[in-house]
Amino acid sequence: MKPLIFRTILLALTPMLNRAAGKSAEFRAFMRRHDCTVQIRLKDGSIARHYRFENGRVKSGAGRIPQPQVDMVFKDLDTALTFMRPSPDMGDVVHAAKNFKVMVMGPDPLCVWFMQLMNRSQSCALQMGTPQPDGSVRHTMLTNGGPLFVHVKNGRILRLTPIDFAADDAGSWSIEARGKRFTPRRQATVAPHALAMKSAVYSDKRILQPMKRVDFDPNGERNPHNRGKSGYVPISWDEALDIVAGEIQRQKREYGPGSLAILHGSHHQWGNVGYYLSALLRFGNLIGFTRVAANPDSWEGWYWGAMHHWGHSQRVGIGANYGTVEDCLKEAEQIVFWSSDPESTNGAYMGFEGTQRRLWAKELGIEFVHIDPHFNPTAQLLGGRWIPVKPTTDAALAQAIMHVWVVEDLYDKEYVATRTTGFDTWRDYLLGKEDGVARTPEWQAAETGVPAHVVRALARQWARKKTYLAAGVQGSGFGGAGRSATGAQWARCMVMLMAMQGLGKPGVNMGNLQAGTPVDHEFYFPGYADGGISGELQWNGNAVNNYQKMPHVITANPVRQLVPKQQLPEAILEGKATGYLWDGIATELQFAPFHYPMPGYSPIRMLYKYGGSWFSTLTQSQRMEAAYRHESIDFVVNQSIWMEGEAQFADLILPACTQFERYDIGEWASGGGYLQHGFNGLNHRVIALQHKCIEPLGESKSDYEIFSLILQRLGLGAMFTEGCSELDWCKRVFDSSDVARHVSWKAFCKKGYFVVPPEKPGLEPPVNFRWFAEDRHKDIAEPQPLPSQWAGEFGKGLQTPSGKIEFLPETLKRSDPDNPERPVLNRYLPSWEGPHSTGLVERYPLQLLATHSRYSFHTNVDGKNSFTNDIADHRLCVDGHYYWLLRLNVADAAARGIRHGELVKVFNDRGAVICAADVSPLLAPGVVKSFEASAEYQPIEIGGERVDIGGCLNLLTPSRSQSKGTSSMAPNSCLVQVEKWPHRPTTARAA
Repeated sequence: MKPLIFRTILLALTPMLNRAAGKSAEFRAFMRRHDCTVQIRLKDGSIARHYRFENGRVKSGAGRIPQPQVDMVFKDLDTALTFMRPSPDMGDVVHAAKNFKVMVMGPDPLCVWFMQLMNRSQSCALQMGTPQPDGSVRHTMLTNGGPLFVHVKNGRILRLTPIDFAADDAGSWSIEARGKRFTPRRQATVAPHALAMKSAVYSDKRILQPMKRVDFDPNGERNPHNRGKSGYVPISWDEALDIVAGEIQRQKREYGPGSLAILHGSHHQWGNVGYYLSALLRFGNLIGFTRVAANPDSWEGWYWGAMHHWGHSQRVGIGANYGTVEDCLKEAEQIVFWSSDPESTNGAYMGFEGTQRRLWAKELGIEFVHIDPHFNPTAQLLGGRWIPVKPTTDAALAQAIMHVWVVEDLYDKEYVATRTTGFDTWRDYLLGKEDGVARTPEWQAAETGVPAHVVRALARQWARKKTYLAAGVQGSGFGGAGRSATGAQWARCMVMLMAMQGLGKPGVNMGNLQAGTPVDHEFYFPGYADGGISGELQWNGNAVNNYQKMPHVITANPVRQLVPKQQLPEAILEGKATGYLWDGIATELQFAPFHYPMPGYSPIRMLYKYGGSWFSTLTQSQRMEAAYRHESIDFVVNQSIWMEGEAQFADLILPACTQFERYDIGEWASGGGYLQHGFNGLNHRVIALQHKCIEPLGESKSDYEIFSLILQRLGLGAMFTEGCSELDWCKRVFDSSDVARHVSWKAFCKKGYFVVPPEKPGLEPPVNFRWFAEDRHKDIAEPQPLPSQWAGEFGKGLQTPSGKIEFLPETLKRSDPDNPERPVLNRYLPSWEGPHSTGLVERYPLQLLATHSRYSFHTNVDGKNSFTNDIADHRLCVDGHYYWLLRLNVADAAARGIRHGELVKVFNDRGAVICAADVSPLLAPGVVKSFEASAEYQPIEIGGERVDIGGCLNLLTPSRSQSKGTSSMAPNSCLVQVEKWPHRPTTARAA
């Protein structure tokens, strides 16, 4: 019976493929790509059939032929039927492939084409998107700023709109608090940069064909010193791919493992397939590469500091937010926003989902305090008390508050006695018993600029009212004042403040209402950091859930050499570097240094750059110029969508398409990995198929296809793709998730999204830290700490050695006890670049803050002549050029003769950037405020001086780590001067 079934399947394959080609022009075009002969057979030859593909049609015949171009061989009938039946079990398929029970032999491009053709025959008839009355088709898309409807007509995007939920979508949760009932609006709110994506797709800065530097010859003179100076000429894809594949092979042959390094931005476009932790990592593992070890560049102070007091290593030192929205609305009387501006940062990916919840808090009469050098948009919206503090001095203010609590007996003694350790030593430090300096409000006044009476009033009000501390982006960590030389001190103080007030008790917690909604946390869908298609089990969250749920072949990078991201330029220029690892598995892993180069491996000789620019995201960015031009670097390839930032320093540019021009799948705001349950900042969980809305513009291709084409030239394409197109991988992700239990793949493809039902009444997540405050077993459903990391009884206590909040961290005592820059006792140490920098502060008296932008996401969407250019708070057009904004206090501007809208030079010894002045009373004196991550890097030379007119403010920030023994950024420890700039770019020349 089985032989008959197999023969019938092989016979039916011919009319099935021809029928699909007749119905689908896209399938027909794909089938027409190759004319070749394919054979499918059993290994013993007992059953075989061959197929002749010619001009988009196929004919077949029974029996074996001697030299097929593609030979698909099954070991036995059971394996053959597993593969050839409709909707096969992918677990069985992958298992058979891993154990060589099936072999596909022949030229790799033909093998990949045939396997993808077979899969496409199953999907080519699917309806993608929903037809609209105006003749357009409504597609869906996920972005870094939220989910969108994308209306497309005649192959062109008409408009982008937020998703309004339909009557048949899942309902919304409600919270009753203080006699009122609150239910979120039935819409997915999005960040401004999400709505700007249409103009970015059609930007005149798109790279639409492969480009080669005019004076780069892979077979002759390479002229590395001209990178970033000489122009480009278009070349064919075949030439470009041959050069890249040839260089990869040459690197291995001439230098050995490790000579290739892959550089990627901190983020890329959304999705589980095309993301850098997915397709890029799979590609890298298959060719072998030196990993650029990323530092935690959004949560430095929390990972290198706060983690030692309360654990949470798998959250990189940041606390969770479970149940805090309901607890805050019901119980809290005050929220202290400390270096927290969620109206600008949107919880990273959550759009304006939290805005409505914060307005509910205002409606309930909850009071607000804002501690920030800038009267930021959150403070402007909510009102309340603004306490401007000098940058880098926040820890001094925090210590003075705790001093008042000690002296006036305003802290929770019972909690401190039972749920913490080391408090007596900390108390003595605050009182000055250790060094004779009491950390009083008067002590901190000159340091922070906050009057002593204000500190006392705040400390007393805080102790009197049940208070939520909103620290950083998420309220329980992430960014904020943690991005300076004193960032670890500040983050440590935030934990200690809450320990003194009873963290976890009703109304006493951490959060800014940006996260902690009562959504269903157990409904499974993988986040972008859960590995996607990578097959990698170490450098993402794949091993936790995804690998078990979505069958795929694992991949592994045999190169163990690492280079620290912050020191990559020095690694190239000086030939060596030392870094400290970011690995959330355990706190102790951060103490062991790693060194580049690693014995047995080659120094870096080739750079493969992918995704957003490092210029204006890496501190002291111009270091990368010298690194790119260094004679030791043979070859630089940049896979980019837009001509911006460091794309201009490549030898070869590969044009990638946007996410609107390819398929992907994902869940809104779900990072996974080290950000478990990140979706609980949303009012509704939204999972979407990211439709291929339009065809790739010009000759651009998806990142996935580019990787596949390179690997096909190396004979690795079939291993990379597993026979799948991007849509096939989306189907695998879909099938592996709980969404497949609620909606069919066909229906999902048409509608494009699924709303996860809210948690059922009585099953809402418990309040975070309530279990700890009440000395109970942990009842929060998160997979951390690991089983071995509980100090006492499993499930009781924190990840710290004592299981309690530690005022004197035991991990620092054990592993780094004599570090003067990160002492066990969290002493206040002034920033190494700041008001105490004698000799420097006299020349550069202003402190620069360069935070994440409200209107773009890192370099994504900025520039590109997108509509964000027209937002006056983002860039200002002067004489036809869009300048980055620099906000100055009115008094500081007047002292320099600067008026609103005038061009200014902001500079220090590291460089100079030309900005447009935004003169405002919303900023503390002595501080200038702008944003990091300009997509534009445009150095020019004028009057014998080199300046940047793109807005790349990270040219000015220091490359030094926050403290000894860490790999941590400190961009907000930066002194500058500002003066009027009399020139115009029309009088300048490129530098």
